[in-house]
Amino acid sequence: MALETITSVSGKGVYVPGSDIDTDRIIPARFMKCVTFDGLGEYLFYDVRHEADGSKKAHPLNEERFSDASILISGINFGCGSSREHAPQAIYRAGFRAVIAQSFAEIFFGNCATLGVPCAIGTAADIEKLAAAVEADPSLELTIDVKEKCVRFGDDSIPVEIPDTARDAFLSAKWDPIGELLEGTPEIEETVSRLSYIGS
Repeated sequence: MALETITSVSGKGVYVPGSDIDTDRIIPARFMKCVTFDGLGEYLFYDVRHEADGSKKAHPLNEERFSDASILISGINFGCGSSREHAPQAIYRAGFRAVIAQSFAEIFFGNCATLGVPCAIGTAADIEKLAAAVEADPSLELTIDVKEKCVRFGDDSIPVEIPDTARDAFLSAKWDPIGELLEGTPEIEETVSRLSYIGS
């Protein structure tokens, strides 16, 4: 199945404040004992959202007014720490389709890109402005325009940066190397059939 171009992502937002939010906070290591990534969304930010007895703490992701959010907003160096792929998978499985932050850890950024989850970089002032708008109206629709590199919300917008390698991949539908490889299966099989050193 062909990959889709990703020219924009729209949805409601939720602001999870903080700097250096690492992958262990995004998905604690004890929840990584899984065969597939299915169900990881349930454990997104688990330890900062729950008490030891499982009851819920005060946290934006526990608030009903943000229950439909699909765009995560945060601070500096989001996704730092371990390079575990489970962190972006947990974000994706929880229903988020984009992240906006002041900066991202490089490996986390790349892992998000291969899931088709754009990570957009904004200034501290613009993130604060966006977070305030979402706080004032959780039903506000945000649109991350990948092509134009901006986030539109209501009658306002902020510029964002999306590195060209990821941006070009989204716009050309080449954001998942494994997906591209699988699309080329017929050509791979045809090439293999011509190789004399591979038995039938």
